[in-house]
Amino acid sequence: MSVVKERHVTGRKGKTARVVLSRRRYERLMEDLHDLGVVAERRDEPSVSLEDMKKRLRRRGLL
Repeated sequence: MSVVKERHVTGRKGKTARVVLSRRRYERLMEDLHDLGVVAERRDEPSVSLEDMKKRLRRRGLL
């Protein structure tokens, strides 16, 4: 488990206005956001069984 080191920048009223992350952490979060978007786009696609997927991959020479 990794420890996230972040800094909170507060505004005049003492509320958190910004969070400063490392570039690496920011990039990981952006990748996760992209992945969630892809999942949302494909939510209504029909499921494929493991066996059917294996057959497809074998036909393509990938398995």
